[in-house]
Amino acid sequence: MSSMYKEPVYWDNRYEAERAVPGGYDWFGTYRDFAELVRREIRPGTRGLVLGCGNSSLSVDLHKEGVSPVVSIDYSPVCITEMARKHAGIPDMRWLVMDARQLTFPDGSFDLVIEKGTLDAMMVGERDPWRVSPDTISLVDQVLSEVSRVLSPTGCFISITFSAPHFRTRHYAQPAYGWSVSCDTYGRDFHYFLYTMRKGRELTTFDLERGRSLHAPPILPETLPTLAENDDEEFLKNIQI
Repeated sequence: MSSMYKEPVYWDNRYEAERAVPGGYDWFGTYRDFAELVRREIRPGTRGLVLGCGNSSLSVDLHKEGVSPVVSIDYSPVCITEMARKHAGIPDMRWLVMDARQLTFPDGSFDLVIEKGTLDAMMVGERDPWRVSPDTISLVDQVLSEVSRVLSPTGCFISITFSAPHFRTRHYAQPAYGWSVSCDTYGRDFHYFLYTMRKGRELTTFDLERGRSLHAPPILPETLPTLAENDDEEFLKNIQI
């Protein structure tokens, strides 16, 4: 079943079924749960891009914070058509069908790029968080390379996930992206992770080592950490990467 989360047809069908759900569905909580962590990156004139927007309220929430324009992409035409219709009256918001691996925007188009669960859905087929397949490493690199390209020289990328730093930081901490990496947590019953990558800043020595470890044989612990069982999304329980 997990392989279906990588297919546009799955999301088309899902969004079709969720048309009647008020407010859509927000992975990892609503914007108010992590708003303070995002606000510190917003400046007057911040231009925003939301990757894998789905039917979340995140794009509208960012617009209310003063981010303008807000461009939201998803590779589900059903999702984008519905979101464009639903928010047609809001100025400076665009809804586009697009693959995050092949962004069509010019270099430096955005000051803030944010994704919430999009990378997790791309990585859901991985069963061993210590041994990520070359195909998935390449897939994530394609997305992150594109994000780095469309960010302004002092722009910021925010990535929200279930995945803890010892698994996820190594993907972000690649010198080619030209950004630093930091991590915060939020949540009550279960902590989610919010990573902030800031362009024009250097990786720490520790993060550089983590980045190199992505391509090195893993040193496995005796036991793997487990996820909480209180999230009703079945695919999220598979994600530790």
